[in-house]
Amino acid sequence: MTGASADAPDRTRRLRWTPRLRWTPRLRWTPRLRWTLRRRLVVLVLTLLALTTAGMAVASTVALRSQLVGQLDRQLDEASARATDAGQGPRPEPPDGGGDVPEDRPQGFRVPGLGEEGALFLERRDGAVDAEVIVDNAYVPLTQDQNAALEDLPADGRPRTVDLDALGTYRVVAAQGADGALVVTGLPLADVSETVQRYVLVEVLVLLVGVALAAVGAQVLVRREMRPLERVAATATRVAEMPLHQGEVTLSVRVPPQDADAATEVGQVGRALNTLLGSVEGALAARQRSETQVRQFVADASHELRTPLASIRGYAELVRRMEEELPADAVRALERVESEGRRMTTLVEDLLLLARLDAGRPLADDEVDLTALAVDAVSDAHVAGRDHVWRLDLPGADDGEADLDLGPPLVRGDEDRLRQVLVNLLANARVHTPAGTTVTTSVRPGPDGTVELRVADDGPGIAPALLPHLFGRFTRGDHSRTRGTGSSGLGLAIVDAVVQAHGGRIAVTSAPGATVFTVTLPAAG
Repeated sequence: MTGASADAPDRTRRLRWTPRLRWTPRLRWTPRLRWTLRRRLVVLVLTLLALTTAGMAVASTVALRSQLVGQLDRQLDEASARATDAGQGPRPEPPDGGGDVPEDRPQGFRVPGLGEEGALFLERRDGAVDAEVIVDNAYVPLTQDQNAALEDLPADGRPRTVDLDALGTYRVVAAQGADGALVVTGLPLADVSETVQRYVLVEVLVLLVGVALAAVGAQVLVRREMRPLERVAATATRVAEMPLHQGEVTLSVRVPPQDADAATEVGQVGRALNTLLGSVEGALAARQRSETQVRQFVADASHELRTPLASIRGYAELVRRMEEELPADAVRALERVESEGRRMTTLVEDLLLLARLDAGRPLADDEVDLTALAVDAVSDAHVAGRDHVWRLDLPGADDGEADLDLGPPLVRGDEDRLRQVLVNLLANARVHTPAGTTVTTSVRPGPDGTVELRVADDGPGIAPALLPHLFGRFTRGDHSRTRGTGSSGLGLAIVDAVVQAHGGRIAVTSAPGATVFTVTLPAAG
């Protein structure tokens, strides 16, 4: 039993063994060259044209050479037939009457019908070999190597190509005469090769010129054919640049009818884009109606809640101030009712303000001195949060600008709303930082005719995950989700909405020990 149980795991491991070596190729080449569709089409057309032209050139070159060699072979066949049938006879004179005739040359040697330059003739009769070639209008004997190359040819009367060293490449025919003599006639292929070379050169030049002209023509034609697609892309770009995030719901931009013809591929894309734009416009309109209803409901509910909340607070305060002595528990309960009533009133006022800003209600347009607002807001914050250190940094106070007549930093807008921006930023710093934190408020002229308002603190900072959603509505950190702080998560949302309504922007940077809110507003004038 012991041996069996000891062997069982080994057998199990052997039966369940799987190879762990798994080779995965890591070489994944991805081309970095990204061409436009126009360039790819031009290159594709030129490539196809070049390949087609090259194929035709090769075919025509082969056909031309075959035809020239065929003509040469027919000429050789005729000359070989005359040479083998001629028998004994006088030797023909060299072409143009030039050249010398050797004294010991046999009378049977002749080159019938082959009197042009380069023609050769070999005759082997009774072991004697006579072979000559016409060079510069004179008969020149062949060398031993050349004779041997010609004598080794089979006498079957079929044309063959032979390389005769210095004489070059020849087309020769070897035949056997009636008396058993071997007769070889040949003509050089130099003229054929030269003709083919000239033809190839002309074809290459024609190919290059044709491809160059085709490249210009393809650029023009492809550019013209791509214009509808460019117009479709321009339409999509104009739609992408529309301020859809600001409540724009009317998409009047459409692909022109001539670019939305379903009979063409580009027209199909244009028609699909028009259909998409129609669907998006409908969805935006539905969303706008829904948001309008929600905003109207919030505004109406906030407005209607103001009266009962004021009544609740008034009656609670009235009961608490009655002459009859109330139990301590009742007094504390009434104080809590008043406190929660004030908190609920603040929340309702904030919701009503956001609803009005979302509806685009116009704000006051007066000159506002941010310095005076900063002084008042810091003074109020000092009273509300005595456990913090509040500092005010204004132009000319400590930076050597006292002698410069810069004037107060003025902006145009609603003083009450801008005051609320400062109050909310300072309250945010007071609520979300520990006691002893230093909060510095500064007002400075900014670049390009702007005024910058900054609220900085040296607290623990804001969590990085919260920064992208910091100005969203009902956004609160985990440590502020208590009733003791009274945070509703609407303070920074109101700040962002008010700043945008004044044509400005707000930004925040945060790190442990340095959190800065920067409000940039257009300067007055």
